Amino acid sequence: MSGSASKKRILFVDDEQNVLSGLRRTLRNQRKVWEMEFVGSAQEALRKADESHFDAVVTDMRMPGMDGSELLDRMAESHPDAVRVVLSGQSDQQSVMKTVGPAHQYLNKPCEIDILKGILARAFQLRDLLGEDRLKSLITGMRTLPSLPALYSELMKMIQDPNSSVTDVGELVAKDPAMTVKILQLVNSAFFGLGRHVSSPVDAASLLGLDVLKSLVLSIGIFKQFEADKFDIKSFSLDALWSHSAWVGSLAKQIAKEEGMGSRTVEDSLLAGMLHDIGKLILVINLSTGYAQLQEARRDTLDDRVSSEIEIFGATHGAVGAYLLGLWGLPESVVEAVALHNQPVLQGEKVFSVLSVVHAANALVHVAEEETVLDNLLDLDYLDSIGVAGRVETWKMLSSIADLDRV
Repeated sequence: MSGSASKKRILFVDDEQNVLSGLRRTLRNQRKVWEMEFVGSAQEALRKADESHFDAVVTDMRMPGMDGSELLDRMAESHPDAVRVVLSGQSDQQSVMKTVGPAHQYLNKPCEIDILKGILARAFQLRDLLGEDRLKSLITGMRTLPSLPALYSELMKMIQDPNSSVTDVGELVAKDPAMTVKILQLVNSAFFGLGRHVSSPVDAASLLGLDVLKSLVLSIGIFKQFEADKFDIKSFSLDALWSHSAWVGSLAKQIAKEEGMGSRTVEDSLLAGMLHDIGKLILVINLSTGYAQLQEARRDTLDDRVSSEIEIFGATHGAVGAYLLGLWGLPESVVEAVALHNQPVLQGEKVFSVLSVVHAANALVHVAEEETVLDNLLDLDYLDSIGVAGRVETWKMLSSIADLDRV
């Protein structure tokens, strides 16, 4: 997944000059790949952004006149394609909550500079897969994804019921990929200072706690429901998409277990399977006319499906979904699996991984749902190259178990 060769432009904002000086010194070696500007106020940052394009803005939280969350709000409106990162020592919950919508990620000061570099480099690499500028702006500007109306309504009731437990909420969130993505964004960044790899929405809910979840849902509004009547796509059903995703997630988990993968990889396989088609929802929301056109295109084989998407959108739905997940800080193995689940041959290092598992699970579920030919959707050459082509028959037998066991 190689990126663009052109230098990326980063805008750093902090009202403390010693912090800006420290960033300048620490990032001196990055001048070969980044053009950087350092400004002392949000107002000056907005002026700079209006004068020339920036690929990312990294801002402190507490600043006089206009704070970091308001700056990122304004940037999201006027420059939606810029990656938005908070780098702040401000850690009280009320201040952090304000950044949940406009910021893609939240990093605590002091932050290891390699972490910041890694986050931005990963975002740029994934964004370059998208090709078209309109996709970059549309996706970078997104703050949340819509959920199934029935689950959204159930969550609203549950969150206001004094008898509900945090486990109840987590298990409900786990049924909806859109809710799952958002809650994992919070836990896997430093928004709440947890600093650990989390793939399970039930674990994420427990770590955040019921009071924080109530505030996020009722005050901040991190979830919203899907309004089907806004999109004139006769063949699109969010219920069907999520049902397919749940089956793929369940089968990916079964395959990972069968192959003796570690518990963390098993969890990541379930999550990646659940989220592998999240890009389709992003396309429906933002480019519904193109998605309707895609539904009418011939898509018998894997190559047909990939080429039709690239022709219509300039990118695959895998790349679209992976960019948003990468921006929101989800685990790298999950992002890779979502990006390449229909193109596993593009995997950098050819190894049996979460990507391999999700590619196989997705193909097997499509065969069960559509009664299509497995060879049309499964890259057997890729599976052979990593030494697992002979395992496909075993995985087939797991499919019906996974269907019964899906979330």
